[in-house]
Amino acid sequence: MRTNRRSFLAAAAAALPLAARSGAAGETTAGDKASAKPVRLGVIGVGWYGMVDAKAALKAGGAEVTAICDVDSAHLEKSAAELERLQGKKPKTFKLYTELLAADDLDAVIIATPPQWHALQFIAALQRGGDVYLEKPISYDVREGRAMVDAAAKAGRIVQVGFQRRQSKAFQTVKNLVAEGAIGRVVQVDVQIHYRAGTLDPTPQDPPATLDWDLWCGPGPKIPYSPQVGHFNWRLEKTSGHGHLVDWGIHLIDATRVILGESVPKRLTAAGGLYQLAGKITTPDTLTVHFEFDRCPVVWRHRIWGAEEYAPEVNNGIFLYGDKGTIFVTDNRWVVILTGKNKQREEFKADTDAGTAHMAEFLEAVRSRRPPSCSIADAYQSTKAVQLAMIAYETASVVEWDEAGERIVDNPKAAELLRREYRKPWEHPFKAG
Repeated sequence: MRTNRRSFLAAAAAALPLAARSGAAGETTAGDKASAKPVRLGVIGVGWYGMVDAKAALKAGGAEVTAICDVDSAHLEKSAAELERLQGKKPKTFKLYTELLAADDLDAVIIATPPQWHALQFIAALQRGGDVYLEKPISYDVREGRAMVDAAAKAGRIVQVGFQRRQSKAFQTVKNLVAEGAIGRVVQVDVQIHYRAGTLDPTPQDPPATLDWDLWCGPGPKIPYSPQVGHFNWRLEKTSGHGHLVDWGIHLIDATRVILGESVPKRLTAAGGLYQLAGKITTPDTLTVHFEFDRCPVVWRHRIWGAEEYAPEVNNGIFLYGDKGTIFVTDNRWVVILTGKNKQREEFKADTDAGTAHMAEFLEAVRSRRPPSCSIADAYQSTKAVQLAMIAYETASVVEWDEAGERIVDNPKAAELLRREYRKPWEHPFKAG
C-alpha cells in the first residue's frame, strides 16, 4: 500500500509541465537568449521588490535594465549603482514614472510600487505600447482592477502578474493530486500565514529629505509620514498596503484558487481586530475570513503579533481537507495523509526558484508574443477576493458578491468601498456605465 501511494504521488509530480519541472519557463535555451536582442526593461519602484524583480530578470537572462524610477533619490542612487555592477551598464534614472515611460529604449516595464499607484502606472504603460510585469495585488480597490483588465484587453500587450508561487512545484503537484482525486472530494480548505510583524516608530515626523512623500502617497490619502508607514512598512497601513491578507496572504489565496479551479467567492464574512499592535499599525493583527466558493469554503487566518507556534512547520501554507485524505502544502513542501487505520504521512520536498522562473516566463512571452500563465484578468480574481474580504471586515457585515454584475448585493455601505475617491489632481480610471 505504501509503495502504491508513493507511486501515485510521484506520478502526479511527474505530470507537471516541463517548465515547472525544470524551474524555468519556455523552451528557449541559454544560447538562444544570448544571441537574441535583450529585452530592455524599465523598473518603476526600486526600494525593495522592484530590485528583486530586476535581479530575477538578469538571472533569467536575455534582459537589460535600461531605466529605473523612484520618488526617493536615495533608492535611485543605490539601485542604479547595484545594477551597473550587475550588468555592466548604468540605467537611466527618473523621479517620475511618466518620464521613464517617455524613454525610447524600453520594451517592457516592471511595476513594483505600493498598490495605490498600480492602476495609473499600469494603464499608462499599456498606453505607451509596452508590455508589463505587475506586482500583486494588482490594485488598491476593486474598480481600479476592472479598469486595468479592460485597458489590458484593449491594448493587447503581454502582461504577467507577480504571483510567483504559480511556479512552485509543490503547489503544481498538489493541484494535480486534487484533480486526480487523491484525497477525494475537497470539503474545506484552511489557509494561514502566522508570523511576527516587525514594527517601527509610528510617531508622525518629517520624511527623509530624499523622499517626496506627497508623490509617494499619490492618488491615495496623504497621511502623516512615519517610519511605520514609509518604505516597506506601508504593507500594514490601511491606505496603502491594506494589511497582511492583501499583501502576503493573497499569494496563498491565489494558489488556493488555482488548485481548486475557482474564480471568486460568492459570500464573505470576516472577524478580527487590533489586539496587540494597536497604535502601531492600522490593519488587523488578528483576522479570520470565511470565503464561500462554489466548490467549498476556504477559511483564512492570520496572527501577526508574535505568539510562538505549537507547530511552526505549518505556519505558512494551505490545508486541503478531503473525504479521503488531507494535504498540507507550502512553498517547497507538501504532506499527504490518506484516511485509514494507520494514517501514514507522505512528505515531499521540491525547491523552485519561483521568482526567477516567473520572470523568465514573462521575458519569453515578450519575445514570443505568447501570453504567460498569470494574466491580469485571472490575477484580478485573486485581488478581488482579498479586497472583498477586507470590505467585509471593515463594514462588519456579510458581503454577497454577484460576479456576473460585479457588484455587492443589498449592502450599500459595503458597496461604497468598491471604489476609493482619488486625491486631486489624480483621477480614478474607472468610469461607471
